[in-house]
Amino acid sequence: MSGRVVHFEVPFDDGDRARAFYRGAFGWTIMPMPEMNYTMVSTGPTTENVGPSEPGYIGGGLTERNELVQGPVITVDVDDIDAALAKVEQLGGKTVRPRQDIGGGMGFTAYFTDPEGNLMGLYQMAPQNS
Repeated sequence: MSGRVVHFEVPFDDGDRARAFYRGAFGWTIMPMPEMNYTMVSTGPTTENVGPSEPGYIGGGLTERNELVQGPVITVDVDDIDAALAKVEQLGGKTVRPRQDIGGGMGFTAYFTDPEGNLMGLYQMAPQNS
């Protein structure tokens, strides 16, 4: 398990306003994904279908504010989401949304709260075909 922060999510009430703000304020590359009701964000240089091409930064997403995601969420990379959620619960955290397939062969995601009540995300890369 890498345990590294690999993604962030920022919720919005008005998608056009949020996209314009982050593009204008920080020069982020904004990639709306209407089929997923999501906006991918690159905060630095990327390699197509791979992600960040320069060490030291992460990309993220903008998502519509909903019952689950009310504030920014950081996402941690794990080898096995189910095992990570079991460990989270063993240490006093709580599974909020169990493992879900992201689609498109990207991998899996889940949400949990830590013992302080902070919402956090997990990401597990899809198995790579050899």
